[in-house]
Amino acid sequence: MSDLVTLGQRIRHYRTAAGLTLDQLGDRVGVAGSQLSLMENGRREPRVTLLTSIATELGATLGDLLDTTPPTPRAALEIELERAQRSPHYAGLGLPVVRAGRSMPDDVLESIVGLHRALVERERQAIATPEEARRANTAQRLHMRTVDNYLPEIEELAQQVVAESGHVSGALTHREVGLMAQKLGFELVYVGDLPHSARSVTDLDNGRIYLPPASIPGGHGLRSMALQAIAHRLLGHEVPTSYAEFLRQRLEINYFAAACLMPRDQSVAFLTQAKSDRNIAVEDFRDAFGVTHEAAALRFTNLATSHLDLTVHFMRVGGDGAVYKAYENDGLRLPVDVTGSTEGQLVCRKWSARAAFVRTNRTTEYYQYTDTPEGTFWESTQIGTSAADEFSITVGVPFADSKWFRGRDTVNRHRSTCPDPACCKRPDGDLATRWKGKVWTSAKLHAHILSPLPSGTFPGVDDQELYRFLETHAADAAVD
Repeated sequence: MSDLVTLGQRIRHYRTAAGLTLDQLGDRVGVAGSQLSLMENGRREPRVTLLTSIATELGATLGDLLDTTPPTPRAALEIELERAQRSPHYAGLGLPVVRAGRSMPDDVLESIVGLHRALVERERQAIATPEEARRANTAQRLHMRTVDNYLPEIEELAQQVVAESGHVSGALTHREVGLMAQKLGFELVYVGDLPHSARSVTDLDNGRIYLPPASIPGGHGLRSMALQAIAHRLLGHEVPTSYAEFLRQRLEINYFAAACLMPRDQSVAFLTQAKSDRNIAVEDFRDAFGVTHEAAALRFTNLATSHLDLTVHFMRVGGDGAVYKAYENDGLRLPVDVTGSTEGQLVCRKWSARAAFVRTNRTTEYYQYTDTPEGTFWESTQIGTSAADEFSITVGVPFADSKWFRGRDTVNRHRSTCPDPACCKRPDGDLATRWKGKVWTSAKLHAHILSPLPSGTFPGVDDQELYRFLETHAADAAVD
């Protein structure tokens, strides 16, 4: 049965066109006019036999009545108003329900419906507050911990797509990524005027995926962005309606891209051999598939527990010691705030993720054992540099599993008692006495603290800039 509100509107449309009142039509089909009124208002579902009789009396077909298209623009507005006022958001306002009777002018109806649309949009944007975003991110991290950071459905999809591209081994080529896009009916196009807030733009009308230019088109970054855009289509994503859904989609497209760049079967074979040789190293995994150290480290966490029987932890930490992203299923106690969020929290100065910043040689991985209240962990850390800052990428395992990794013979060892503030947060007593009340400093303000979280039709993207971009390039697509 079609939506009852639309069905009611279509019955009313055909009844009015036939010049019949409710009572007249009711007499012909054997029901009271009041019952037909309930059906026309979407409050009662008619039996198929009755609906067939109604269609016959109105000179229509059953299909005409069951069509989900509003019969007129006015009816479309009335349907939208009815649905809006049935929503829990409107009910929570405690306001009376407004009936769109025949005496209500069209412009008044349009104004009321427009207000409802604005209410829904404001509600959607309000969801993405900093607090809500942090809670959603924490919930997602905890969920991924329960599944060992492994998504088998996306693994299978990626394995299938990679096989269909003709890829066999080694680094996935830019050409193979292009073939994946072509199979979906898309062309990869590199432009220099992408909206500043967009990583890529997919033109569904003209079958184009727009990406930023690069001196090496086959580089990891562009391959990954193209694969993420492809993943949106393959996974059937719609415009997210909550920040939690936005984060879930981001996780899924990133996971898909990584699973294509480092396919499961080839990756597991490579890592299994390295484990057998007691020589697992993220830098080897990185080089074998032509990706970044961070991508290789994250991909390792996807496969370690499900395929190598290893529990692990991962961290990306900024030069100031703050966590950018983290994952663990090996018992390491990540620093968290009262909401359970770890992003933005400071890592212990004695952990490998921060100790690696002070060494002279940063071209290779830094290895360290760290004694913590939860046990001893072996860690491998690589320092990287972004446009704005330095950062560290760390992968670690419990002491018992260090035997499988290169660097297990390191003599670097530190003891951490965090979250005890005496470990690395509370200043030395003599220093505190020496400087207390004698110094003043101006702290940095991170811009993202004051920035609004994603809003608009596409979270985080400037709608006006996006649509102008598409309009500009639509002409190019038509010529090509």
